[in-house]
Amino acid sequence: MLALTYHGPRNVRVEENPEPRVQHPNDVVLRVSRATICGSDLHLYHGYVPDTRVGTIFGHEFTGVVEELGASVQTLKRGDRVVVPFNIACGTCFFCQRERTSACENTNPLTTLASGIFGYSHTTGGYQGGQAERVRVPFADVGPMKIPDDLSDEDALFLSDILPTGYQAAEMGDIGPADTVAVFGCGPVGLVAQRCAWLLGARRVIAVDSVGYRLDFARRHNKAETLDFSKTPDVVSTLRDMTDGRGPDVCVEAVGLEANGSALHDVLGKALKLEAGSPVALNWAIQSVRRGGRVSIIGVYGPPWNLVDVGAAMNKGLTIKAGQCDVKRYMPRLLEHIRNGNIDPRALITHRAPLDAAAEMYRVFAARTDGILKCVLVPRGAK
Repeated sequence: MLALTYHGPRNVRVEENPEPRVQHPNDVVLRVSRATICGSDLHLYHGYVPDTRVGTIFGHEFTGVVEELGASVQTLKRGDRVVVPFNIACGTCFFCQRERTSACENTNPLTTLASGIFGYSHTTGGYQGGQAERVRVPFADVGPMKIPDDLSDEDALFLSDILPTGYQAAEMGDIGPADTVAVFGCGPVGLVAQRCAWLLGARRVIAVDSVGYRLDFARRHNKAETLDFSKTPDVVSTLRDMTDGRGPDVCVEAVGLEANGSALHDVLGKALKLEAGSPVALNWAIQSVRRGGRVSIIGVYGPPWNLVDVGAAMNKGLTIKAGQCDVKRYMPRLLEHIRNGNIDPRALITHRAPLDAAAEMYRVFAARTDGILKCVLVPRGAK
């Protein structure tokens, strides 16, 4: 089968790989119908995430059709269309029983960092991903959700990651009706977080980024005020000036370890890799939020450490919430938001390409050219 595989930083190739097979009675094998490239895939592509191994098939956002089933699978049958959460959960451990599927202790038992994740670094279990013609899905009675007949695969595709992740980012901010929310990052997750901030009752939403077409989308589609940090001498002071001198009530950090805006962190985190990427967006969030405010961290950071302004967080009395998204918990309610027209996931799709063009689409996405927000990859023969 064809699959997008990793061969080192900035070197990915679409090439033939062995077909996946059922390895456990609760596995299924899907024929992938749609996959996407996620912003966090770029962290792997650029070589910023430890233990990303040559030969890894990328991709943690995908839909597919069930082709093979293990003997114990009860909830699915051949021909079912499903969307699959990016994190893999057993459904029975301490964390899964508390709906914290991102912390499942059985799908990635060699570390306490995270659950298993499709198509990511071996620090998340080494599972092959879905930027491929077929993919093995463990714990098939737990993760996959059947796609209703009234929705297309592309309607449901982003339930695998960016819709739940953006919603959780907003939810972790405990947003109320009097709140001003600043969202750092206008990539797909940041754009969803802005939309969800309104759904949760925000009074104002401010989008912070430096890419013109992404800021345009935030204004047009999300009705957000915008701040271009590349044209702002002091982001923190500007946000305070926009909010009666106090700062936003809630700051959402939806950028992660590749944030721009600081020459020091560019050198330490991205060039020399002496810290785990650049935490400049996180520091801006901590420094600009009002005293007693809330900071929600959904941007991806890896080990080992970062130069983060914890002193400001402590002295300002901030509440900080962070985490990988517990995707499964949010899928049903977000499905209803899609049906009701509150969220239009397909508005984020700017590019569609055949799977065999995936390597080129990584280059376009990494360069932020051609107005790209989200690219959908279509395998051979997919409808």
